[in-house]
Amino acid sequence: MDGNDDEEWHRVLDINVVGIVRATSAALPYLRRSAAASIVNVSSIAATAGLVQRALYSASKGAVHALTLATAADLVGEGIRVNCVAPGTVDTPWVTRLLARTDDPEGERARLEARQPTGRLVTAEEVAGEVAYLASPASGATTGMSLAVDGGMSGLRLPARR
Repeated sequence: MDGNDDEEWHRVLDINVVGIVRATSAALPYLRRSAAASIVNVSSIAATAGLVQRALYSASKGAVHALTLATAADLVGEGIRVNCVAPGTVDTPWVTRLLARTDDPEGERARLEARQPTGRLVTAEEVAGEVAYLASPASGATTGMSLAVDGGMSGLRLPARR
């Protein structure tokens, strides 16, 4: 499973899941005093899509998705909304570095872009905009939801581009 040992599984789960628990616990006293309290976690489309060689990452983001739902159920009665965004492939320096390690970085980028119904990678600004929306009172009726920010990857099935 991804070639990750127990130590790596613990490390990634500690960062991606337990880190959210720690941050939420630290923020709860302040959130409970807010008239518009909101938590927005960051999951991934990997939480719900079977991706090759991504067992550890997918499991951690699946846990974030489940944690979001459970926390939303626990806190809705206190007026605290809990949601998550689930980005697809985001054009970040990290992705650029990964592509640079391949034999054909431009070809690999084109392949990633081609699998997106929009024909391009998601931008970090687009993810940030959705986080800001979910955190704002404008989404006051939204809780316990995962918002895909993935250029349509998780929901659209289009014919292959030629």
